[in-house]
Amino acid sequence: MASFNTTFVLNISPQTTPGGEGLAFILTSDITLPENSDGEWLGIVNASSNGTSQAGILAVEFDTRKSFPEDGPDNHVGININSINSINQAPLINTRVNLSSGQDVKFLIQYFNDTISVFGAMNGTSGESMETLLVSPPLNLSSILQQEVYLGFSASTSNYTELNCVRSWEFSGEDIGDNHKSLLWVYVTVPVVIVFLVIGGLVIFFWCWQRSRQRESPEDAYPRIEDQIQYSSMAPKKFRLREITKATGGFSPQNKLGKGGFGTVYKGLLENKEVAVKRISKNSRQGKQEFVAEVTTIGSLHHRNLVKLTGWCYENRELLLVYEFMPNGSLDKYLCGDQNFGNDDVEGGYSLILDLETRHRVIHGVAQALDYLHNGCEKRVLHRDIKASNIMLDSDYNAKLGDFGLARTIQQRNETHHSTKEIAGTPGYMAPETFLTGRATVETDVYAFGVLVLEVVCGKRPGNVYAQDDYKNSIVYWVWDLYGKGKIVGAVDSRLTKEGIKVEEVECVLVLGLACCHPNPHQRPSMRTVLQVLNGEAPPPEVPKERPAFMWPAMPPSFKEAEDSSLVQGTLTPFTEITGR
Repeated sequence: MASFNTTFVLNISPQTTPGGEGLAFILTSDITLPENSDGEWLGIVNASSNGTSQAGILAVEFDTRKSFPEDGPDNHVGININSINSINQAPLINTRVNLSSGQDVKFLIQYFNDTISVFGAMNGTSGESMETLLVSPPLNLSSILQQEVYLGFSASTSNYTELNCVRSWEFSGEDIGDNHKSLLWVYVTVPVVIVFLVIGGLVIFFWCWQRSRQRESPEDAYPRIEDQIQYSSMAPKKFRLREITKATGGFSPQNKLGKGGFGTVYKGLLENKEVAVKRISKNSRQGKQEFVAEVTTIGSLHHRNLVKLTGWCYENRELLLVYEFMPNGSLDKYLCGDQNFGNDDVEGGYSLILDLETRHRVIHGVAQALDYLHNGCEKRVLHRDIKASNIMLDSDYNAKLGDFGLARTIQQRNETHHSTKEIAGTPGYMAPETFLTGRATVETDVYAFGVLVLEVVCGKRPGNVYAQDDYKNSIVYWVWDLYGKGKIVGAVDSRLTKEGIKVEEVECVLVLGLACCHPNPHQRPSMRTVLQVLNGEAPPPEVPKERPAFMWPAMPPSFKEAEDSSLVQGTLTPFTEITGR
């Protein structure tokens, strides 16, 4: 029942073509090597024990060769229970991980709540974000393993050979303890605890006396903030204030990257890596809430299209978040066209104009990130603030979704929404039903994504919209009007050369954006459908030539897949304060 996390770096160098057979991380109650377990058996079972409870073993296999018809392709990851046949496996051909490259590959295996998750990244010593490779179905390990469990690695070769090397290995697990030693524990620790209680009492008394002399209001501090952060080996690192202060040059104005709704972001050099440090404003009403949401939500997520949170700090009333540094900044700086629907406070954009291929890659990357949040996590995550300024670009202009300050986790998969006391989000990206229900759903995330799609292709801001009945100054109305006139391609950013535009591709993406912005949330596609359209696996959803009027309660469609629908009809609630970002 113990949860664990283990990180290791493998280097597999094929000596034949292909290499073989592979390597496995194993948990077993018997460390005796099974006889005749070479070749396809990976040293974990043999022909007689394969598929029987006699094996008593769980393995995460890193297989480099297809050894038999039921086996996966060369280079795949699998979960094996008492057998060489995987109960769940995933090919790595569509990932950046290559087991047989002869390079270091870093892996993370997490076992939590009866589920095994496998993450990986090339170049094991780099700070590259790890991507999700495989998530197992719920497992009952107590029916497979005995009370005492050994763990380690196993590998094998056959007529095909390779060098299997474990370059480094870390393991951390929940300490359940030993009941036989519990009495000894009492004998040893009780006297020590009494001494520490006396010392602790004196320390607390002195601390309270010193605190009473301070002039700051109690509201200026954030008591018990660390208690709200879920600790695990997956959680980001906690830094000291002096480390971050030194890294940013004392939060020097020369290192300032930008300023957002909750604070200022600085560039820094921490542990010989470039980082971005968000310094939460002490005047922010929601600063503490955003800080906790960011650490507890994004800190446990791993996806190549999510900004990686590498650390945090709470010290001397400073709330600091440390992210991987994105050399090309935020997406909004590249989208400032010549028409912005009356948005006069837009900062100047970069001189570089992103071509359509790069913009399509950005849209695809954000869609992958949202599909992961909605469908790929153990607990569904609603971002609630998808917009161009929260999309960061790495050195190759790949998109990474960031700023999880407003994100909320839905604890149970059958829950449909998150209710809020305040309407949170950014005007222009907020779905019309948000103003009536005060609810965040996957459909409200999809709406914001649709606005982002239009913004990226058109190079125009979404507009300042503060009421659900005043959408005519928005990009959605403008593009929908062009679509009704058969001139939707005219919405493409005027700064792009028309010769390189593929009309059918542009129409497909723009119509997909309009479908995501449908006033009826039930008519919006899921992010899984969005990805299918972007991958060319499905046509764009049908969209009426004239934008339908917004009505509530929304009428459900006559047919829609159950997994695509997560919004339930809600009753009208009083209007609440709009919190802009």
